[in-house]
Amino acid sequence: MSARNDTKSNLVQMNENANGKLLNGNGANRKGIHHAGVGENSSPVKDRPYRKTWQVKPSLMANNTLNPIRTIVDGMKLSPHPDKAMISLSIGDPTVFGNLPTDDAVLQAMKDAINSHQYNGYAPSVGYLKSRQVVANYYSCPEAPLEAEDVILTSGCSQAIDLAISVLCNPGDNILVPRPGFSLYKTLALSFGIEVKFYNLLPEKSWEVDLQHLESQVDDRTSLLIVTNPSNPCGSVFTKEHLQKILTVASRNCLPILADEVYSNMVFPGCESPSLASLSTDVPIMSCCGLAKRWLVPGWRMGWILIHDRNNIFGSEIRQGLVQLCQRILGPCTIVQGALEGIFNNTPQGFFDDTIRFIKSNAEICFNELSTVPGLKPILPSGAMYLMIGIDIERFPDFQSDVDFTERLVTEQSVFCLPTTAFEYPNFFRIVVTVPEQMMLEACGRIREFCQRHYQPGRRNKKDLDQ
Repeated sequence: MSARNDTKSNLVQMNENANGKLLNGNGANRKGIHHAGVGENSSPVKDRPYRKTWQVKPSLMANNTLNPIRTIVDGMKLSPHPDKAMISLSIGDPTVFGNLPTDDAVLQAMKDAINSHQYNGYAPSVGYLKSRQVVANYYSCPEAPLEAEDVILTSGCSQAIDLAISVLCNPGDNILVPRPGFSLYKTLALSFGIEVKFYNLLPEKSWEVDLQHLESQVDDRTSLLIVTNPSNPCGSVFTKEHLQKILTVASRNCLPILADEVYSNMVFPGCESPSLASLSTDVPIMSCCGLAKRWLVPGWRMGWILIHDRNNIFGSEIRQGLVQLCQRILGPCTIVQGALEGIFNNTPQGFFDDTIRFIKSNAEICFNELSTVPGLKPILPSGAMYLMIGIDIERFPDFQSDVDFTERLVTEQSVFCLPTTAFEYPNFFRIVVTVPEQMMLEACGRIREFCQRHYQPGRRNKKDLDQ
């Protein structure tokens, strides 16, 4: 802004009275009432409403922000057994136990970025152009080509999701979210004044989408469909054919898709899971991803949005909206941006293969160990780092819910699993399968002992008996 314009702006601000009404050049408002000008003695306007007491309250957004996982976990009475070491299978962080370090090439890329002294200042709010091009090159394919302008760098995948919802939805709109599904979608939506409508996943079909139920949830205020593949919390991986059916529903109802694909490359051998964008011909998609899980560095907080527009439906306005939203925090860590080229180009395939091999082995150990436990029904995953286990709650009359079940599991066995009420889907619990193998075996043994103590064939739970 020029100095002339700055002066003009300041004059406008100086010539506003306490109620925001513009004054004329003589210090009088449009009704001709004189007000004290700059430099004159003035007294407070008598009718100005002053507060008599302190009234500092949290905003509506703060009050509407609620993390279901924290709400449930914080309300649980977690007192581990004093004679048994705690085994936490609840946190979706592959680095917790130190058995899955990132590759040396990833660390070296960060060191090189720091030593270059080129990444200590501000970057553009959407990320360095060179870094965005690196991401575009990595994910581009003939069916879904990408350029740097199609990439927005974000502070982790969670901010990518935040931005995608923010740019596509208004208060009063609703979004379609999988059930069970990642709790952050609901947390963000409700804080924005956006309604959440859940569509069911089918455990008997390896957590495929109930397509009929999905479409029944659409109305004239639905602005976005969220698809998570591979899934947190389910560990499921959709086939190409199933993804095409989801796209058909979205196309028929003119719904853009937020594709949460942070686990996109964590797919077990024998399974294939193409990106949604590579299959879409007419549905515009924002794919959200990041370094966290594939490269095992969730704390580095580097994510991205890949904009896959179709038929210019997003157009320039949505892209500009994303830029403006990014300007609120001025982009993610510049050091990690500077390291992206080295991370993408130098990480050996063997690192990824070893990680997947370990997670798949642990998932199979957990599934095999718990499949023979009366009252439990684990569902074998095909990717990500989670396994869902159904509880035949009627056979455990000591417990009224999955929350009760997992709370007592901590008390008696010092094993902490996440109750799936936190994912809007009761009577299951989720296990994270990235712990060391021996710890996985120990945890499964304790879960078996716990279930054998409380399982009662032919019995119903207390809640049912009281009715």
